[in-house]
Amino acid sequence: MPFLNLSTNVNVEGVDTSAILNEATSTVADLIGKPEAYVMIVLNGSVPIAFGGTEEPAAYGELVSIGGLNPSVNKKLSAAISAILEAKLSVSPSRFFLKFYDTKGSNFGWNGTTF
Repeated sequence: MPFLNLSTNVNVEGVDTSAILNEATSTVADLIGKPEAYVMIVLNGSVPIAFGGTEEPAAYGELVSIGGLNPSVNKKLSAAISAILEAKLSVSPSRFFLKFYDTKGSNFGWNGTTF
């Protein structure tokens, strides 16, 4: 059930968002070790964001997972998601924050129940 919520000030109209979602899905699943069928990605574009006093392309993300996260995996995820955002949306890795949450299954609802 990994969930990656990405927000960026980049306008994503006209951008192949499916490519971003597909690449992020496979990357998260692979690095966390969960099936792609349980990975959810949300991409919010045109969000007003100032970073370092400028509105140059920037992004913020939060990744929640029931297990699978640790310092080594988090570092790989940060690098991989940064690379996707840089390649697809021209967001420099230095203008992207990614916060990680490792949660218990009882804190996540799905299919009318919890994990």
